[in-house]
Amino acid sequence: MPEHSCQNAAEPCTRKVPIFASLSDADLSRVSAMIIHRKYAKGQPLILEEQPTDTLYIIQQGQVKLSKMTPQGKEQILHILTAGDFFGELSIFNSDELSNFSAYALKDTSICMLTKTDMELLIMANPDIAFKLLSTVTKRLAHTENLAQSLATKDPEIRIAYMILELSDVYGKNRGGKIHIDLPLSREELANYVGVTRETISRKFAIFEDLGLIELVGNKRMIIRNRPSLEKYID
Repeated sequence: MPEHSCQNAAEPCTRKVPIFASLSDADLSRVSAMIIHRKYAKGQPLILEEQPTDTLYIIQQGQVKLSKMTPQGKEQILHILTAGDFFGELSIFNSDELSNFSAYALKDTSICMLTKTDMELLIMANPDIAFKLLSTVTKRLAHTENLAQSLATKDPEIRIAYMILELSDVYGKNRGGKIHIDLPLSREELANYVGVTRETISRKFAIFEDLGLIELVGNKRMIIRNRPSLEKYID
């Protein structure tokens, strides 16, 4: 697949990523010259679990899911990332580490990539970047712990309510007092996210609809009609 520098892109990744927010325009330009830009088609893997990696991946445009395979051979989705997010940061601090997840493009996606060597130079010159990386790692660890706690409960309605609220926080748009979500995952992927079958998630969605909590518009859009009542499921 073709690669090119991000320096001449209409909207360089460096201006969209919080970890580079403290850099000057001149520094941003130098970073952009280091970055390689690559495009991935929907469904294409960016990296596979257990592969070695030495790259920081920055999403310029599109969406990416990070997932692992369970011992039972099922996909467990860990994170859904969108424009401005990044992953692969652990490889910057430990080059001997294999990737502990796979990453797939959820739609046609543009990625900017920085090698471990370039990132080390950047961090040495700009220590603030290391603190911002650590902040992101900490937030993702907290998310993973919350996900593990959610999956540990035996009540699928609680797990599904937790997922809906999380999608609302990331993708929701308030329109007329209702929260509209363009779902980034298929119905089967949503089921994998919370560790239930596709039939179970469809049945629970129907229950939430009957209760007036949500409204489904086709397979790719959800409207949250009563968020406070939905939040009671995870209290």
